[in-house]
Amino acid sequence: MTKKIAILPGDGIGPEIIKSATDVLKFINTKHNLGFELEYSDIGGAGYDACKKPLPEATLKLCQDADSVLLGAVGGYQYDNLPRDMRPERGLLAIRRELDLFSNLRPAILYPQLASASSLKDEIVAGLDIMIVRELTGGIYFGEPRGIKTDENNKKIGFNTLVYNEDEIKRIAKSAFEIANKRDKKLCSVDKANVLEVSELWREVVIDVAKDYPQVELSHMYVDNASMQLVKDPKQFDVILTGNMFGDILSDTAAQLTGSIGMLPSASLDKNNKGMYEPIHGSAPDIAGKNIANPLATILSVSMMLKYSFNLPEQAAEIENAVGKVLDKNLRTADITDKNCSVVSTSQMGDAILES
Repeated sequence: MTKKIAILPGDGIGPEIIKSATDVLKFINTKHNLGFELEYSDIGGAGYDACKKPLPEATLKLCQDADSVLLGAVGGYQYDNLPRDMRPERGLLAIRRELDLFSNLRPAILYPQLASASSLKDEIVAGLDIMIVRELTGGIYFGEPRGIKTDENNKKIGFNTLVYNEDEIKRIAKSAFEIANKRDKKLCSVDKANVLEVSELWREVVIDVAKDYPQVELSHMYVDNASMQLVKDPKQFDVILTGNMFGDILSDTAAQLTGSIGMLPSASLDKNNKGMYEPIHGSAPDIAGKNIANPLATILSVSMMLKYSFNLPEQAAEIENAVGKVLDKNLRTADITDKNCSVVSTSQMGDAILES
């Protein structure tokens, strides 16, 4: 049976890293006769350039009809002066909302070959394997009212609303507990309940959901402490559950522990595990077109797609093993290199994965 995958290269380095990732996807598709059919469309700045919308209607329809979505990155300096609702990032937020991709999985895994690329000592990060579960369709990024206005004193005021209802918290908590149950059965819920009422509700609901998972050890941590602990003692964590903004920040911190943000894939899932898969890094417009970006996070996002949306763990493991073999050969893109390694381009890294 044919399965349609929507491919959204986006902006900046997006087309380059997507090319490497789709080459791997096509190879796996042919090798195992998986029946994948790839269809391309625009999003972000590319969407605006094509039809003056960061999420064109044709792109949204393609993604709604597809079985899964693979995305590169959005954003670029040339779009910074557009009206806020026309900027590339609005397309990304919109597709997450329209597809109801509420559960964002962000693994932070340190490949042993990259221990020297981490900014922390080997003994602190060796063996690191954290899963951050980030609520993706609520919180301050979507809350209303929002905007910039002028007050009675002719002073500008910017305002956003942080809001979660109990159903939104409950479903992301269940997602995190299910994942923790398949790992080391440890879940740390990160909030700011000492200051924010929304975090008080978050903690209350998470504690209630935990009753259905007595085998999972639940702990709580304030986000400021969590950010410190990620740097001080990251291996104390297994699964981290948190809201949209906190998850955005903490996952980028965790990325640096693994040596480079260019190594971290992500999955954004709906209630049926239909997902959008993308690297967690941005569009890096300063290096776009130079063929030097690290494609491994995007290639590993393909692995997550096979695992979570198509239930193909063996094929997913093939990709992960190929990444390990290439790193064993001391091939590195510039962001993860050291003095003993050979620096390769984006396309050369992709080719090396195919050959492994």
